Amino acid sequence: QVQLVESGGGLVQAGGSLRLSCAASVTIGSIPRMGWYRQAPGKQRELVAVLTSGGSTNYEDSVKGRFTISRDNAKNTVYLQMSSLKPEDTAVYYCYLGTYSACYWGQGTQVTVSS
Repeated sequence: QVQLVESGGGLVQAGGSLRLSCAASVTIGSIPRMGWYRQAPGKQRELVAVLTSGGSTNYEDSVKGRFTISRDNAKNTVYLQMSSLKPEDTAVYYCYLGTYSACYWGQGTQVTVSS
């Protein structure tokens, strides 16, 4: 029953910024874990950022200092603010929601960073 809808992807030049949004169909305030994953062509899907209901965050090493994950509980939406984008950030980005009994994925949004 949980649906996640990503938006905000697109084409941007290196050094630019994008903000991804993930709107959930359920209340997310107490969801144990929400995050963003990405998958580049020819590579495995990898964790980009994770945010827990307690407010702690973790980031993949290559995006630390450039990406910020946040949540708006009133809007049931999680965001990924991406700055100083690099061509290697090009990938399909997926929203993830994890509970103690199930996990859910969005359909993904394409981010392309050109040189």
